[in-house]
Amino acid sequence: MSNILCEFPYNDHKHIALVKLNRPKVLNALSTDLMRELVDKLFELDDNPEVRVIILTGNDRAFAAGADIAQMVEATPIDQINNNRFRSWQQLAQITKPIIAAVNGYALGGGCELAMHCDFIIAGDSAKFGQPEIKIGTTPGAGGTQRLTRAIGKSKAMMLAMTGEMIEAKQALDWGLVAKVVPSTTLMQETYETAKNIANKAPVAIKLIKESVNKAFEMSLSDGVDFERRNFYLTFSSSDQKEGMRAFLEKRDPEYKGN
Repeated sequence: MSNILCEFPYNDHKHIALVKLNRPKVLNALSTDLMRELVDKLFELDDNPEVRVIILTGNDRAFAAGADIAQMVEATPIDQINNNRFRSWQQLAQITKPIIAAVNGYALGGGCELAMHCDFIIAGDSAKFGQPEIKIGTTPGAGGTQRLTRAIGKSKAMMLAMTGEMIEAKQALDWGLVAKVVPSTTLMQETYETAKNIANKAPVAIKLIKESVNKAFEMSLSDGVDFERRNFYLTFSSSDQKEGMRAFLEKRDPEYKGN
C-alpha cells in the first residue's frame, strides 16, 4: 500500500491536486519512506504546468501524529546522518506552488512541523497541534522550534516545546499558527473553495508572492522590500499581468494562462 495517495484533478478542478497521507493504522506517522514518497509526488506536481494549488491532508483522526518512533528508538547520530532523514524535509522548501495543509485530528511533532512547512493551515475544529518530543526525551528536529517560534512567538513556542502540551484549533487560530478554523465535517470542502480561489489567480504572481513572503523570514526589512519590488517588476514580463489589468479595465473576469 502506498504511503500517500494523490488525486488530480481534485473535485474535477483541472488546476488543483490533493495529496493524502496514507498510514492510517499508525496515525500517519512520518516514516522516512513516506517523506520520500511525499517529496517525490510534490516535485512531480510542482513540475506539472496544469497544477496551480496543492492540498495536503491526512484523515479525520490525524493529519500526522508525529515521526515513526519505531524507526528511531535505537538509532545513533551516525544512523541519522547516513539515513539522510532530513533531506526530504529540506527539499520541501523547494516547492514553488502553494501548498495548503488541511488538518483534522492530531498534528503533533513531525506532523505539526509538516503542516508548518505548508504555506498556510486550514484546521478542522477537532484539530490538535503540538511538539511533544520532550515527552520521549528529545527535541523537535524538522524545524519545530524555528517555525513555531516564528508563527506564535518565543514565549508560547518555548512553553509548548518544553511541556509537550497540545493546543486545540481555536487556540492555534488565536495564536496565529493557523489561518482559519472550520467545522471538521466541512474541512475538505472549505479548503477546496480556498484552493479554487487561489487557482483562479495568476499562477506566476502566486509563485512570486510565496517566494517573497518566505524571504521575509530570512531578510532584513529593507532587503525584503527590495526583493519584493524586484518580483513586482518581474510580473510585468508576464502575459497574465497584462490580462489581469486589461480585464479589470474592461470589467470582465481574467483568463490566466500561467505565463
